[in-house]
This record gives sequence, C-alpha cells and structure tokens, in this order.
Amino acid sequence: QVQLVESGGGLVQPGGSLRLSCAGSGFTLDYYVVAWFRQAPGKEREWVSCIVTSDDSPYYADSVKGRFAISRDKVSETVYLQMSSLKPEDTAVYYCATDPRMRYCDYNWREYAYWGQGTQVGVSS
Repeated sequence: QVQLVESGGGLVQPGGSLRLSCAGSGFTLDYYVVAWFRQAPGKEREWVSCIVTSDDSPYYADSVKGRFAISRDKVSETVYLQMSSLKPEDTAVYYCATDPRMRYCDYNWREYAYWGQGTQVGVSS
C-alpha cells in the first residue's frame, strides 16, 4: 500500500528556512512523479513543485522559483522541499502527493491518487 508521510513544518520568521520531508513506502520512487502542494485557509490547493524521479527533473511554481528546491534521496525513498527566503504568503499546510500512473508533472491536485497527511508551515514575525 502506498503511503506518504510529511514532516518538517513549523513556524519561522520572514526570511527564514525550513526543509520539508516526504517519506514514501509501498512503492519505489524510481518511476514516479512526486509533487508538493499547499493550501492556505480559504484558498484552493496550489501546486508548488514536483520532481520527475526518472531523471530527477525539478519543476517549480513561479511564486517559489529561486527560493524553494526539491530533491530526493533514493536510498531513503524521501523527497525533500528546501524552502528559503520564506514569506508570510508561504503560510499554508503543505502536502506531498504521488500517482503511479504519472510520468510527468501535473498541476491539478485532483489528478493525484496518494497524499500525505500534511504539515503546517507558518511564516510570521
């Protein structure tokens, strides 16, 4: 059974950094797309980043490009989202998601079959 578990959220000041982790089990990451989404209160779930694990190609939303970096560790089957220069507007619950049918990044959260439980990120002074 496919399972994803996020960790690493917290509360930081503007300009700070956090690293989110998405640990997968029940599948290997060699042939999957793993995406990060976020959802702020009262807003639609928003695509943030994804990685195509066949060649580790990263993709980013314009709002986080240059500040966030996605990567994966093949040994631990974990995908990371390193977030730097955090802004108050980055405050949200962050989710990782995957779907074994995918071979490319999809920006539509409804297309992903498997989700983690989410981890809260707060950016405030």
